Amino acid sequence: PSMFPMFVLSDILINYNFITIIPNTITNFISKVLNISKEAVLVLFISLISGFPGNALAIKNSYDLKLITKNEASHLLLYAHFSNPLFILQTIGTFYLKNNIYGIIILISHILSNIIIAIIFRNNNIPSNNYISKNNNCQSFTTILSNSIKRSINTLLMIAGTVTSFLIISTLICHIFQLNNYLSVIIKSILEMTMGLSSLSLLNIKDIYKVIFSSIIISFGGLSIHMQVISILEDIPYHNYLKGRIYQSIISSIISFILFILFA
Repeated sequence: PSMFPMFVLSDILINYNFITIIPNTITNFISKVLNISKEAVLVLFISLISGFPGNALAIKNSYDLKLITKNEASHLLLYAHFSNPLFILQTIGTFYLKNNIYGIIILISHILSNIIIAIIFRNNNIPSNNYISKNNNCQSFTTILSNSIKRSINTLLMIAGTVTSFLIISTLICHIFQLNNYLSVIIKSILEMTMGLSSLSLLNIKDIYKVIFSSIIISFGGLSIHMQVISILEDIPYHNYLKGRIYQSIISSIISFILFILFA
């Protein structure tokens, strides 16, 4: 339910090319550092706030509106993979790991790893400059709102079906093969992220390992998230998303280890 208003809002912001309202100093700085168009900067902002698979939805909507090219859309999949900040801080930090500092460490690792990937691969992108500098949307707000609600509902139904299916599959696998706690966590984390994180928090292991593996699980996202992203992207190539998740899992685990040693 919490995803619904964010999906509708992000769709409206993209339709009205909200990036023109953000101060030029901010968009120009991010655009130059990451070598992306200003329209792609808006996608990053939306991805950071809404979380996944809102990132894929923002990329697809921007591409459909011809604000970014297919090449830049594919490039953004490398690092526009952000979990909802409140989910990391509250659900993982406070509820699962019982420590607010751990949530902050995981959140910093999650965001910083994406920024590092964006900088490393900045030269692989050709910005969509002048592709369409402004979205001359002549539709009324009522029409845009109505269409945004319809698209958001369809996306949420797809997400709900995918999550439910993977929850059932992971539960059946663990039950049928009578896997121990450690193998169950691995299977659940690969298939469905939230279930994996919940099971990980219950393991009798040191907190540093819980923080590191939580960062890895969030960075990869689970096959449930990957299936949702594939369904949303349609004709946009998926391979960059998988490659980015592998890189992010490695980088975020290293950052989490360093931050835990320094501050936990």
